Amino acid sequence: MQRWLKRLFAAIFLGGQVLVHVLKGRFHYSNTIEQMSVVGPASILIALLTSATVGMVFTIQVAREFISIGAGQAVGGVLSLALARELAPVLTAVVVAGRVGSAFAAEIGTMKVSEQIDALYILKTDPIDYLVIPRLIACCVMVPVLTLMSIITGLAGGLLIATNNFSMPAKVFIESCQNFLNDWDITSALIKGVFFGGLIAVIGCNWGLTTTGGAKGVGESTTAAVVTSLLAIFVSNFFLSWLMFQGSGNAVKL
Repeated sequence: MQRWLKRLFAAIFLGGQVLVHVLKGRFHYSNTIEQMSVVGPASILIALLTSATVGMVFTIQVAREFISIGAGQAVGGVLSLALARELAPVLTAVVVAGRVGSAFAAEIGTMKVSEQIDALYILKTDPIDYLVIPRLIACCVMVPVLTLMSIITGLAGGLLIATNNFSMPAKVFIESCQNFLNDWDITSALIKGVFFGGLIAVIGCNWGLTTTGGAKGVGESTTAAVVTSLLAIFVSNFFLSWLMFQGSGNAVKL
C-alpha cells in the first residue's frame, strides 16, 4: 500500500511535469501520430462492440418497464442521456485503460528494467518528451473521438432492439433522442473523454517509469496500472458528474 501511494504521488508529479512540457511545445510529432493510431483505430472495434451491447441491454431493460407504464416514447431519450452522460465515456475509458493503459505500462516498464530509459538520458533525450507526452496527447484526442462513436453505436443498438423486439416506430425513438439530448450532454461526454484519456496515459506511463524488479516487476506494474486507472476513472467520474449536472434536471419529457 505504501509503495502504491508513493507511485500515485509520483503520477501526480508526472502530470504536472507533462503539463509544463506541453505548454512549452516540447513533444515528438512522429511519436504522437504513431500513438494516436495505437489508441484510436486499434481500439475502435472493441469500444464500439461494448457500446452496442450496452445500448441493446439497456433498451431491453428500460423499454419493457416504460411501455408498461405508458411511457414508451421516452425510451430513446433516456438511453441517449445515459449513454452521453455516463455509459459511453466511462465504458470507453475502461476499454482503453484495459487495452492501451496496460500496454503503456508494459512497454515503458520493459524499457525501464532493460535500462533503455537510462540510454535516453545519455542521448540527452527527455523520456517525458519522447515517451509520455505523445501518449498523453494521443489519449486526450482519441478517447473523446471513441466516446462520440460509442454514443452513436449505442443508440443504433438500442434502436435495433426497440424496433424489432418492442415494435416501436423508429421515428418515435429518434425524435425522443433529439428531444432529450442537448449540446451540453455531448460536450460533457467529450470533456470526460479528454480527462479520462489524460488519466489513463499519465498513470500507465508513470507505473512503467517506476517499474523495478525485472520481468516480474513489469507484470506487477501492468496490473497495478490498470487497476489504478479504473479506480481513477470511477472516482473522477463522480466528481465530474457532480460538477456538470448540479441542480434539478429538465431533459426528461414524458
